[in-house]
Amino acid sequence: MQNGHNTGTEPCGVIVMDKHEGVSSFRMIQILRKMFDTKKVGHTGTLDPLATGVLPVLVGRAVKASEYIMSEDKEYSAVMRLGIETDTEDITGNVIRSDSAIPGEDEVYRVCGSFCGEISQIPPMYSAIWQDGRRLHEIAREGGVVEREARKVNISRLDVKKIDEATYSLDVACSKGTYIRTLCADIGKALGCGAAMASLRRTRSGNFTLEGAHTISELEDLSVEERRALLLPVESAFVQYREIELSDFYHRLASCGAEIYLKKIHTHAELGETVRMKHNGEFFALGRVEEFPDGTAIRPVKQFVL
Repeated sequence: MQNGHNTGTEPCGVIVMDKHEGVSSFRMIQILRKMFDTKKVGHTGTLDPLATGVLPVLVGRAVKASEYIMSEDKEYSAVMRLGIETDTEDITGNVIRSDSAIPGEDEVYRVCGSFCGEISQIPPMYSAIWQDGRRLHEIAREGGVVEREARKVNISRLDVKKIDEATYSLDVACSKGTYIRTLCADIGKALGCGAAMASLRRTRSGNFTLEGAHTISELEDLSVEERRALLLPVESAFVQYREIELSDFYHRLASCGAEIYLKKIHTHAELGETVRMKHNGEFFALGRVEEFPDGTAIRPVKQFVL
């Protein structure tokens, strides 16, 4: 696996940040642009200022991997407070309703259980989603509300524990695009007492976890070279995909965007499968297995080496 950084050239790779509370994902990017001395820095899915935890940040050419990392599953630890509804669906917002009639523990567990599997969510107004050329949170801050389309998301795990009568911890594994504060608010609606998210920590994003995540204060004590040495190779975002090694000839073809027929390279792969394309042990592209008139082939969909 090639190194994630090139000394003396533009840095390139992934740094997993442990975002601190009270700062936006965009602000994190601004800070890291200065720290890595490059404008090419991007994150892989917004975390609210209230939220902390795993924020994979892409530096240099690695920003091309953004859409792939954003589409991966996530895991969160959250705290849900019952008996309160806010305009932001978390405790930073204005309280629009409160209710002292809190359902019992068994009822809370039963209702939470009904949110496992595929569910529909209406994204919150206070979110970074674009609609009609503006971000929803900009419209919300001006007091506006617009119709939002419900989206299907998948909750693959929801572990619930009682902290006190009105407070529960939630451990959630979910698909991309899931809003945990909306999950809390929807559970509150189903219980009839309302709920708001009190805290949120992202513990996993795709392959990246809190283990090996860095804080801003940790990076502040390092030189630019030492920071660059922490960059993981772009390939670290894709280790869940099978690797296929190509000879010089097929590497040249793939680098030009040509499809590589499986029968020619004596390999079998499933239709629709995503693979890591390598040459001399170096990762250079992501490919997808598709059907072509002359047979099944890997089509390069994203090149990572210029």
